[in-house]
Amino acid sequence: MQRSWVVLVGGIAVAVAVIAMVLSAVPGAAPLQGLLKPDDPVVVAQGRQIYEVNCASCHGADLAGQPDWQKRRADGRLPAPPHDETGHTWHHPDAVLFDLTKVGPAKMIGDPTYQTDMPAYEDKLSDDDIIAVLSYIKSTWPKPIRDRHDRMNAEARQN
Repeated sequence: MQRSWVVLVGGIAVAVAVIAMVLSAVPGAAPLQGLLKPDDPVVVAQGRQIYEVNCASCHGADLAGQPDWQKRRADGRLPAPPHDETGHTWHHPDAVLFDLTKVGPAKMIGDPTYQTDMPAYEDKLSDDDIIAVLSYIKSTWPKPIRDRHDRMNAEARQN
């Protein structure tokens, strides 16, 4: 009798694990909070360190970006935008921010002639490093902006 309970519980555990694996492979089945982890202090701390080494020289140690970031320079390129609440970073879903960081703007928009100072980090940072940096950035946004960004991610997953 006790052995049958063990077999039953073990079978249920295996079934739950298989269902979880199948659901994780289904598009749109990502966790509700999205790709980023702004509430995970370990990920955020790691992201801050990576940001300081790889991003702060252009986007600023305080995430404030470069002056006149919305106005093209004489060379036709845009200055680095801020990643704080005054910029447009939070106007993009997690997946867009991830792709932009990983492959760079030119490849992301499918225009290899697009001129930008923003490099692609696919050969420099791991996917987890990129997620950590973006999680750090999001962790600095005020709650109303974070909430709005979360809603944007939910809408993006539905489309």
